[in-house]
Amino acid sequence: MTRDETTECPSSPDQIQPLEILLDDGPLIALNKPAGLLTQGVPHAQLTLEGQVKAELKTRLGKPGNVYLGVPHRLDRPVSGVVVFAKNSKAAARLAEQFRERMVRKTYLAVVEGVPVPDEGLLEDWLLKDAVAAHVTVVPAGTEGAKRASLAYRVLAVHQGRSLVQIELQTGRMHQIRVQFASRGWPIVGDRQYATNQIPTAGETDELRLAQIALHAWRLELKHPIRYDDIRIEAPLPPHWDPYGFALPKRV
Repeated sequence: MTRDETTECPSSPDQIQPLEILLDDGPLIALNKPAGLLTQGVPHAQLTLEGQVKAELKTRLGKPGNVYLGVPHRLDRPVSGVVVFAKNSKAAARLAEQFRERMVRKTYLAVVEGVPVPDEGLLEDWLLKDAVAAHVTVVPAGTEGAKRASLAYRVLAVHQGRSLVQIELQTGRMHQIRVQFASRGWPIVGDRQYATNQIPTAGETDELRLAQIALHAWRLELKHPIRYDDIRIEAPLPPHWDPYGFALPKRV
């Protein structure tokens, strides 16, 4: 991996990036989250997409007090792409139900090392989460505490020993895409956490959470929380994908 392809985080708490709003429709707002930015708040006043959106709405509405923002789903910190929020509690509950009931169609793009064989198929595994280490491992079926994970994939293009893969999640497990591909020898480019079988130490985990990886939540298809019409939201690829030599697939 060259220096241009390292996974250093472009956004730290003192380097706020402009919001990239993909859709602002009534109580629904969707944004393109940069890799390296937290979706939702944590202690120590770290910069988050949620916080940025609240600040934007507060300024826009001229509200002196707190602004409500529902968070029906999240993306891992190193992952870029579509994130939706709700501006009121009713919309938040309806969006959360869609995610919980797997009514939302989630399509990701990833650049992986190597070429998956076959070039399309279904990956099914049992995953065990270590919440303390923020790490997931593929384990035998029936392992206590493990949960089934399933995704469909298709190789779209191959360039210099790497593959652009389109992925549709059928379950929503922690780090699912990352660990399922890495366990088969096709780790996502930039994902040092799952490129090896080593569970990161505390210090390494903090560093890896700040990384950028070649995994992008490209498209969400869901129903508007008020009108219930179908909505399709897509996010353009982030700048750190430029060296990989891949473009967005044609709209399908």
